[in-house]
Amino acid sequence: MLDLSQNHFKEVFMSEDNNIETNIEKTGNTAPDTESKMSRADHHKHLDEKYPTKRGFWDVLAKDGFLLLTHILCDMKCIGRENFPKNNPYVVASNHQSYPDGVLIIDYLPRGHFKWMCCLAASDLETNHGKLGRLIMRVGRGIAVDRYGNPVRGLIKAKKEIEKGNICFVFPEGTRSHTGKLAEMKDGAAYLAIKANVPMVPVYIAGAYQIWPRTSKKPHPLNGLHRRKIRIYVGEPMRGEDFDNDAHKMTEALSNWMHRQEDLHWDPETNFEAK
Repeated sequence: MLDLSQNHFKEVFMSEDNNIETNIEKTGNTAPDTESKMSRADHHKHLDEKYPTKRGFWDVLAKDGFLLLTHILCDMKCIGRENFPKNNPYVVASNHQSYPDGVLIIDYLPRGHFKWMCCLAASDLETNHGKLGRLIMRVGRGIAVDRYGNPVRGLIKAKKEIEKGNICFVFPEGTRSHTGKLAEMKDGAAYLAIKANVPMVPVYIAGAYQIWPRTSKKPHPLNGLHRRKIRIYVGEPMRGEDFDNDAHKMTEALSNWMHRQEDLHWDPETNFEAK
């Protein structure tokens, strides 16, 4: 799971010094003494140029094709779409039930916002999940975060991209759900929203786990001849000043909202309100 805990973010953002080298050193994850400053600078420049990953024509076409098939094979609707801000930038904080959760949300962004969308993604999505992982990384304009090491560089990069006007998707649970139910929420999305001074939009996805759980290599959109349901709930934007610019308080409010949605809507097939 991505370590997006409060301690990591305090280490990254408490200092007003925006020098990346300084912030990385403050986390205690410095480069080996044998590595020169020049090689570190070159490496950081390479990462800055690589992320967010570039999205090409064929990636957009694949996204459009996937969403078309999803609407044909699934009964997918969005409730609260009007809660997405009309103007970017902002942070989207969503639960994580299946591989394509981010793509499902993209379908309901305001017109023109898709081109500004990027996301925090585990670095192993590029290396351990085959062509699908690399495609998702490109479609989502992913910013790699080290799942098992220090996430500082990815987080600083995400903050910079938000400040440039980008919309950043964050999955505060850090990984896909093992059971379909919510896991512990980390403070990452809230810290990014507070430090970049942008709203955080809570999103709850229901039904995606039943279609494509992490234990399955492919989706199962049909139950016999019945199209399974996906429901996407968009809450009212949260702002840091409403929580004393305290990321932990903001995350707690996000978690409470998510659990209310889970209680009401976890299984769209049986819940009346989710129709």
